[in-house]
This record gives sequence, structure tokens and C-alpha cells, in this order.
Amino acid sequence: MERNLMKGNEALAEAAIRAGCKCFFGYPITPQTELAAYMAKRMNKAGGVFLQAESEIAAINMVLGATSTGVRAMTSSSSPGISLKSEGISYIAGSDLPAVIINVQRGGPGLGGIQPSQADYWQATKGLGHGDFQLIVYAPASVQEMVDMVVKAFNKADEYRMPAMILADGLLGQMMEPVSFPEISDAQPDKSSWVANGHNNKREHHIINSLYIQAQDLEDKIKERFQRYEIIKQSETDAELYLTDDADILVCAFGATARVVKSAVNDARAQGLKVGMFRPKTLWPFPEKELNKAAASASKLLCVEMSMGQMIDDVKLAINCSKPVDFFGRTGGVIPTPAEVLDKIKAMGGNN
Repeated sequence: MERNLMKGNEALAEAAIRAGCKCFFGYPITPQTELAAYMAKRMNKAGGVFLQAESEIAAINMVLGATSTGVRAMTSSSSPGISLKSEGISYIAGSDLPAVIINVQRGGPGLGGIQPSQADYWQATKGLGHGDFQLIVYAPASVQEMVDMVVKAFNKADEYRMPAMILADGLLGQMMEPVSFPEISDAQPDKSSWVANGHNNKREHHIINSLYIQAQDLEDKIKERFQRYEIIKQSETDAELYLTDDADILVCAFGATARVVKSAVNDARAQGLKVGMFRPKTLWPFPEKELNKAAASASKLLCVEMSMGQMIDDVKLAINCSKPVDFFGRTGGVIPTPAEVLDKIKAMGGNN
């Protein structure tokens, strides 16, 4: 299979086009602007539509309108831009519409900085908009995984009629790595039962709606949606388990930070320390079964994040707080080093 050297942002865009994305609506913001720039060059030639909206708020509402007609639609931004999109994402979820949202995270809060961060974990998995709803959230750790996950995100968003997010960061968006683009099927699920794309007097009207005046109607709809979420929790979790069979210390990390952690784990093993790594590829649903399997032999866990500690809560909950969970993090756009992580592992007293 042919491999191409590509920047993460551009690989994401190309993968989306090959996955059948027909509409992209976005607004420039560092460190994801190359994604929108690539779409501007390629979408028209690929038979799609690119539109730079007047704001992030406009962009997400354009996604809502496009996806309601059944086409695959996507937007991308970085942390503060995603905050602006949050109301529209809630409307998309409340309308049971599929869409893909890319967040190439940067440091915050506020304008913060333009360096990599993972401090949007809570936002993506716990509170991306008002009301009772979830998104499927994928966390790539390489440019190749960005390609693979955006294809999966479109497929799963369609399958479950809900938004899906790729939670990347500035490090992955800006780095260049060799990638291959798998053959992607043009086949998409039948959407004829709900799309609002014209009825030609041959079927009933389809109304895309997230407003329910009667409280009982809204409760019933939300409960139906959460039944779907339970199916997703059982069938869509994914994680990488690295050197976990005999690990005494299990280091948990996601995204780009996991690359740093893997180097630290290898260094620890070279020094005779029994250390392994658990890397969730899905952040929602969180891979609880996989974590418990990885932690079976561990006496303690360590969470490493580019934040002040956000995934650590899910790690503790997943193991029922049955083992101590320590934390090491850098924030504000500072990337932890393998040496720093190894020092923390040693301070925890890893067994030989």
C-alpha cells in the first residue's frame, strides 16, 4: 500500500474526503488551520463543498443543516472554537444527526496559547453542550490513527445517528509522518427514513427537530437515546495494552502523551522495572473492561496527561478506586518528557 508523508491536519482532511465527506464548514484557528486550508483546495475537485463561515457558531449550524439532508458533513476547530460550537453540537445530538467534529487542542483556558494540550478531555467526554447527551470520542496517537479514526468516526456517527469527535492536539496536527489511505467503501447506511431532502409528494414530511414541548415526550426521547448509548458502551470501546501482562505499575495515557509514555515504559523495562501502558483509543465510551484487564497484575496506577488531571477521574471510576492512582502532568502547552515520566515511575517504587 502506498505511503505518503503528510502533516496530521492534512491527513485528517484527506481521509475525510475519501470517507465521503461532502460538506466542510469551518473557521481558521491555530493549530488546526491547515486542515481547513487543505479542504479549501480539495473539496471542490472532489465534488464537495467548502465554506469558510463567518464564525464558529455559523459553521456548526451549517453542519446541522447539511447533515439533516443525509450528506456527510464535518467541521474542525481548536479548543476555544469548540467551546463556541457547543450549543450547535447539542442541537445536532438532540436532533439525532450524524456529524464529525475535529478538535486539535491547544492550551487554555481563554485564548491560552497555541501549543499542544489535552485539557479538553472533560469538555469532550462530560460536558460538550447542554442537556443529557454524549458524543463518541476518539483519541489518535499518530497521524495514521488520525486517518483511520476519521473514517471510523463517519461510519459510527451514521450507524448510531449521533455526533463523533476526533480529540487530537497541536502536536499530532502539526507533525508529519508516513500514512497510507485504506480503500474506503462508498456504501453508506440507508438514511431514507429520516433525511429532510425533499419528498416529491411521494412520502411523508421528515422534520428534523430537537424541541419537545411536552416534558414526557422529551424524557422518552432521551431515554431511548441512552439505551443506544448503552449498546455503544458494550460494543465500541477500544484500547492499546502495552507490556501489561506482568506490570506492577500501569501507566495510563492517551493521544500524543502516550507516545512519550511508551518511551518511558521501554526505558523502565530496560532498567528491570515491571511497567506497562494502557492507552484508551475511545475516550467515550471509556474502555473500562480493557483497563481492568490491563491493571490485573498492577499494584498501582499512574495517569500522565497534558493537563492538570482530567482522565484520571475515569481511570479511578473504571477500577472502582480499588488501587491507588497517582498523577503526573504538564499543562499550558508544555509537553512532558520520557525522562520526567520515568522519574515519576521510579518515585512510585516500581518493583523489579
